[in-house]
Amino acid sequence: MSKIKVAVIGCGSISKHRHIPEYALNANVELVAFVDPVIERAQHYAELHGGKAYSNYVDMLKAEKVDAVSVCTPNYLHAEISIAAANAGAHVLVEKPMATSAAESEAMIEAAKKNGVFLMVGHNQRLMPPSVKAKEILTSGKLGKVLTFRTSFGHPGPEGWSVDGRESWFFRKEEALMGAMGDLGVHKSDLIRWLLDDEVAQVAAFVGTLHKEGTDIDDNATCLLRMKSGATGSLVASWTYYKGQDNSTVLWCENGVIKIDTDPNDQVIVELRDGTVERYKVGQVATNEKQTTSGVIDEFVACIVNGQEPRISGEEGYRALKVILAAFESEATGKIINL
Repeated sequence: MSKIKVAVIGCGSISKHRHIPEYALNANVELVAFVDPVIERAQHYAELHGGKAYSNYVDMLKAEKVDAVSVCTPNYLHAEISIAAANAGAHVLVEKPMATSAAESEAMIEAAKKNGVFLMVGHNQRLMPPSVKAKEILTSGKLGKVLTFRTSFGHPGPEGWSVDGRESWFFRKEEALMGAMGDLGVHKSDLIRWLLDDEVAQVAAFVGTLHKEGTDIDDNATCLLRMKSGATGSLVASWTYYKGQDNSTVLWCENGVIKIDTDPNDQVIVELRDGTVERYKVGQVATNEKQTTSGVIDEFVACIVNGQEPRISGEEGYRALKVILAAFESEATGKIINL
């Protein structure tokens, strides 16, 4: 089979650490184009991996016949570029949050369907080994029903991660539209839905800017969720965990508790009510400091090769985003939001 021709749109940190190296390692892929308004960034990767550099996606889509694109741009461009790529006949892998509104999400899903291409969202948490192991244990039924939970994602903020540091688009409201919740919270709303095989029914949230000065973008959120099953729990997203990054999830079930990424040595721990403790070393969760393969690129490429609809589809990305949008609505109205 001929190689899948891929263009990477946006050459910032997520492309640098995840998309580009993971495409480069995939035997089914040929990187043919790199796009960034800072043309030198695109040129750097074109020199490294072959292909051409472009300063905007419109010119690239006109000049290249690509099979697939990664959309790794500021949030406000996700929908616009994804729809344009789908209309050009390319499969789309878009970074999270997939969009900034319900209307954008629906338009993206519709464009992919209309053009017969796949739309996948880069929710990597459910692909990480500890999450996969936890899901396997939950599905086995040994823990019984999940009753309550907490899930958290916090780190010091994008200034240490973005190629532009404190000058990053992450801190510009007109480009990001949402901060820690769009960056980290949406990962956790996707994960909790997937782990519990359940949807969020109600959201109450405090979302605000506590410490990132000179910006009106949210740097912290604490949310209460009620699932359709009745299970209740908390979801926390923070850009102010300056010492002690957290990416953990704990589920309290009928027959015990399962802890994901709470221990530096054992990534999954099961403590049963009968006193039995099971510990699993399955591989680390990828973090900004410790880059490991995300699994997202290989999953996306495998879908294209096999003609198989992505598990982390546009619809799945939309369901995760709805939880985040409800949290913002709860903060604005002071009400519990029904989904």
